[in-house]
Amino acid sequence: MVRKNHMDSLILLSGRLSHGVLRLASICLASLGLVVIYGVVMRYGFNDAPPFVEQVALLLVICVAMFGAASGVHDAGHIGLDSAVKLLPAKAQFWCTVIVDLLTLLFATVLVWGSVQMGLSTRHDSIPTLGISEAFRYLPPVIAGLLIILFAFEHLLLLFIKKPSASSWN
Repeated sequence: MVRKNHMDSLILLSGRLSHGVLRLASICLASLGLVVIYGVVMRYGFNDAPPFVEQVALLLVICVAMFGAASGVHDAGHIGLDSAVKLLPAKAQFWCTVIVDLLTLLFATVLVWGSVQMGLSTRHDSIPTLGISEAFRYLPPVIAGLLIILFAFEHLLLLFIKKPSASSWN
């Protein structure tokens, strides 16, 4: 059995991590908007398109998607068929939730493993307009995948001890 103070610490830690990654995704989204506006103004207003805008925007899109997804997993905001599951008896709902969390753990593990493999295979290549390693493209999925593993594991623990999780939105 997991001790109460350890569970409370895990809930607090994961809540803070989720809130932080949600803020990071928000900052990346705002930055993406600014970078795209800058690129459009420079291209069509001054006929001088900066070569780095597309690659920076791509990195920011990856960050927004990955970090937003990690925070969504923490808050159980992933896409689901809740309306169908809610029609099931309580015990079936419980096991459907367990299966979803186990599949989420599996997905996140494959995401981390695949991203690490891609990062290692591209670490010697560089993004020409930015001068940084291609491996940087795979850093957000690794971080998000590790967070998703933590959050799905927390969900499973909380399911079995029947304790609610903290929301990232507060």
